[in-house]
Amino acid sequence: MHFARPAIAKGRISASWTLPMADSLPPAAPDADPAWIASHPRIQRVPSRDLVLFIQRHFLSAEECAGLIERIDAHRRPSTIADANGDGYFRTSETCDLDASDPLVARIDAKLAAFAGIDPAHGEPIQGQRYSVGQEFKAHTDYFEPKGPDFERFCAVSGNRTWTLMVYLNEPAAGGATRFVKIGKTVQPETGKLLAWNNRLGPGAYNPASIHHGMKVRSGVKHVITKWYRERPWG
Repeated sequence: MHFARPAIAKGRISASWTLPMADSLPPAAPDADPAWIASHPRIQRVPSRDLVLFIQRHFLSAEECAGLIERIDAHRRPSTIADANGDGYFRTSETCDLDASDPLVARIDAKLAAFAGIDPAHGEPIQGQRYSVGQEFKAHTDYFEPKGPDFERFCAVSGNRTWTLMVYLNEPAAGGATRFVKIGKTVQPETGKLLAWNNRLGPGAYNPASIHHGMKVRSGVKHVITKWYRERPWG
């Protein structure tokens, strides 16, 4: 299994997702509670017995998306992965590690943690990705294989990845969907739309049904951000 490592935001967005009042937030936890996520207004849970997957439209505003796109385009570099099994075309996007001290990035980081109900200390830095025509990320899981050659290197300190939160920042003219292969669900890019899924079945048990394919962009450019959370605090 494989895993990860100025365009204008297209489309109109109404109001973006807003942080709940502080007194209504659950205590920050090391793992997300699906019941908390399911309580958000206008949330959609994808029907599946094999994968916990949520979709939240309008999570970010067009302005927030445009600001992130500007930062990604300014600092992008070729993407890498831990194990491509010799396939140099497995992940062909470009990547940017967003600066956590940037006020926009910090605000969005707080929104993501509040949405999931996860202690921010368990989060990796937000990563931005840019896909131009023909670029993709072939079917992969975000967790690190416990018997894989790089497991200790990437998981010794903070443990494995638990939840993934991904937000589309724009809509390419064609292509760029995310295909959850094992559950037969394809999600089309939409400016500000968030996907959230659980990479585990339980402590120490990882879910192969979380395998997903960042499909090729056929026309235009696609930008996304991804936030991964860990079993233990990051760092």
